[in-house]
Amino acid sequence: MKAYSKALFDPKFAPTAIKVAVVVGSVLFIVNHGSALAKGEMTKTRWLSGLISYLIPYGVNIHGQFTSSRKSIKN
Repeated sequence: MKAYSKALFDPKFAPTAIKVAVVVGSVLFIVNHGSALAKGEMTKTRWLSGLISYLIPYGVNIHGQFTSSRKSIKN
């Protein structure tokens, strides 16, 4: 877990993870909050949820890269 936590900020993983987070996070944001945003009904809770829409794909992508890099080191 400690190694994965470090990987979250690893400069070799971050560029790809940021790109994925922007694309996937934007789709998730629009699906989940698009109508509220358009109607001006965004609350603090919705904004927090919207932020999480970007953080989750980032973390998942980092996990994939981290796991893949560890497997290639073992082989």
